[in-house]
Amino acid sequence: MALHPEVAAVTDRVIDASKETRRRYLDLIQRERDSGADRPKLGCANLAHAYAGTDEQRDQMRSGRGMNIGIVTAYNDMLSAHATYYRYPEQMKVWALEVGATAQVAGGVPAMCDGVTQGYSGMELSLFSRDTIALSTAVALSHRTFEGAALLGICDKIVPGLLMGALRFGHLPMVMIPGGPMRSGLANKEKARVREQYAEGKISREELLDAEVAAYHGKGTCTFYGTANSNQMMMEAMGLHIPGAAFVNPGTKLRQELTRAAVQRVAQLSWDGDDYRPLGKCVDERAIVNAAVALLATGGSTNHLIHLPAIARSAGIVLDWEDFDRLSKVVPLITRVYPNGSADVNAFEDAGGPPFVIREMTRGGLMHADITTIAEGGFGSYGTKPAIEDDRLVWNTLPEKSGDDGIVRTLDAPFWHEGGFRILQGNLGRACIKISAVEEDRWVIEAPARVFSDQAQVQAAFKAGELDQDVVVVVRFQGPRANGMPELHKLTPPLGVLQNRGFRVALVTDGRMSGASGKVPCAIHLSPEALGGGPLGKVRDGDVIRLDANANTLQVLVDDAEWNARELAPPPASVEGTGRELFALMRNGANEAEQGASALLAQAEL
Repeated sequence: MALHPEVAAVTDRVIDASKETRRRYLDLIQRERDSGADRPKLGCANLAHAYAGTDEQRDQMRSGRGMNIGIVTAYNDMLSAHATYYRYPEQMKVWALEVGATAQVAGGVPAMCDGVTQGYSGMELSLFSRDTIALSTAVALSHRTFEGAALLGICDKIVPGLLMGALRFGHLPMVMIPGGPMRSGLANKEKARVREQYAEGKISREELLDAEVAAYHGKGTCTFYGTANSNQMMMEAMGLHIPGAAFVNPGTKLRQELTRAAVQRVAQLSWDGDDYRPLGKCVDERAIVNAAVALLATGGSTNHLIHLPAIARSAGIVLDWEDFDRLSKVVPLITRVYPNGSADVNAFEDAGGPPFVIREMTRGGLMHADITTIAEGGFGSYGTKPAIEDDRLVWNTLPEKSGDDGIVRTLDAPFWHEGGFRILQGNLGRACIKISAVEEDRWVIEAPARVFSDQAQVQAAFKAGELDQDVVVVVRFQGPRANGMPELHKLTPPLGVLQNRGFRVALVTDGRMSGASGKVPCAIHLSPEALGGGPLGKVRDGDVIRLDANANTLQVLVDDAEWNARELAPPPASVEGTGRELFALMRNGANEAEQGASALLAQAEL
């Protein structure tokens, strides 16, 4: 089907905005190809150092006849999602040798868990862990001894960070290799109910812990559709996975064969062959638009309103919230996965999963079908379903109908006619809001403000009964330059309780909300941030704020003369501990959320 005119128009807008930066980027990767990885030209001592750590592959490496694949891994066994990668490198080396290639672990990247750090000081390192991952990826690939790479990462900041670093080596063919979601445990909706009960003091800490352990119980990503699983949906839509790899459970034969196929596929994409597909050419303007469409069609994480622009800029592509806003008006919501529904990602996969979404979006002209992918079958193969048949990996045509139309639907019967993301603008600045999980009667909230400088203050006020009213909770000095822009997920239960009690409630913040945020309207990523002069610094307790997702506005209803005369509130004292002082350079140099909230992008003018 012909491309939808608005998708075409947004793509043209991105191409035009990116004209100069994309040209510079393509020139860079061409220079890197001309002068970069060429092992036969490296000095003998250099090569000896590179080969000294391996035994069974050394002769193959010395021959220079096959691709040497650099593995960049986010393995650790503190994160359930990344614990799955423990045996991958040794298996991948065997699978590479099967097709005349070799593989080495080029380096590891940090992988921290927002689920562990939520509400605590470690969360202030979370966003900038993405930039650290990008730097670590660059270090790993800097040895110039690899003709391709395999990137092992799955969770929130890890996939964006891997891509941001890897795209600076965009002359190399690369593949993203996911590990899959854990099997379903306690239902996400029940988990949320228990959290709200605990917030109200109705159950004990031990009962809460029992519920949490039942929800997060094994290896793999968490099963809700938050940032980690939104990552995987986007990688499918960009053609950077082996097709259909996103939501296959760890420890299965299918998972293993998809990883084998990924290693062996990247070995076929060498630049001295006839199917050279460098990462920097795969990640073009069309692929970035596809990722944005996938996010909107599935009600994905708001965190990607920061991460996708950062990924794009690393490839010389300028994407901003206007593009998301325009796409959201024409891309229908065709999935309901928690927090936008009751199903988890395993049920989503069973009902059709990412292949079903991609097939429907392509049929409707809402995705670019002509992007360059790592898959031999092109983008059409991402609308098919992988399976093991007769001990072989195959891809099957999907049924015309969804396996469960309460979870995923065809384009002719969507859950909603648009994607559920909107920009809010007004005298407080510019923010974004995800309304796909918010009841329509909550899209407009007008109420007095209560102003806080951190989420602990909000929780204390909630416990004291001070918020039992219609209220717009303002949490400021949470932007990237203030404290690293932590997620404020700990506010989800108390705000949900207030809404359940019948109050009109909203959150306004220059910080982030969890990728799993849901039913309470939240104006987030407010820019400019309060630190440094953003108008959020002028808000006082009792000011009436109007959040209107229908009119796309966010206003404090204060007389203009009074508003202009107000002084800015002083920021809280800077804090040390948990390594936060080491990240001062990143905080001080970060750009705005809409540009990616990155010191790397700002300093390198990407």
